[in-house]
Amino acid sequence: MSQSQSRQPQADVDAQFLQRWSPRAFSDQPVQRQTLLSLMEAARWAPSAANEQPWLFLIPENEEALQRFRSLLNPGNQRWACRAPLLLYLAGRRHWSKSGQANYTYQFDCGSAFMSLALQAGKQNLFVHPMAGFDRERAYEVLHVDKEKYDIIIAVAVGYYGDAKGLPQDLQEREHPSRRKDLAEMFS
Repeated sequence: MSQSQSRQPQADVDAQFLQRWSPRAFSDQPVQRQTLLSLMEAARWAPSAANEQPWLFLIPENEEALQRFRSLLNPGNQRWACRAPLLLYLAGRRHWSKSGQANYTYQFDCGSAFMSLALQAGKQNLFVHPMAGFDRERAYEVLHVDKEKYDIIIAVAVGYYGDAKGLPQDLQEREHPSRRKDLAEMFS
């Protein structure tokens, strides 16, 4: 897919960064277990403070679990994300495993793990679309996650790119890679 042609870098950067975007049109082609393990392996090698690796990826083990995961999405995300063959949630451990003290970098570390997963997905012709729009409170119960130990940070649709014509009209119009701020706006 050449969706990245509309994205022009302002400095030299690897093409994988231009090609990574978050579509809403997913094919129903399943993500094979070996492919999923490759994504998890990439996340495993992400950097983290003191090598804590505070991330936990919650993955549905069967179709019934996938339906439970999907039920947590807000209505706007359900319009398109339920077409993705895989939906996972990323949680972060709130405290250091050794001391039990609050870990103030767990969200940053989990973001690094997500980006590793996203870039590996691109290498395998997959796309990921992270979403903040889900029922956070209900997620702890449905996903059997201890709220005191973990923060469920994001939901992530994973799959192969599909036909955008299958999306509702308003989403078809938005189905393209987003633009970025000017490079000079990002540092001082």
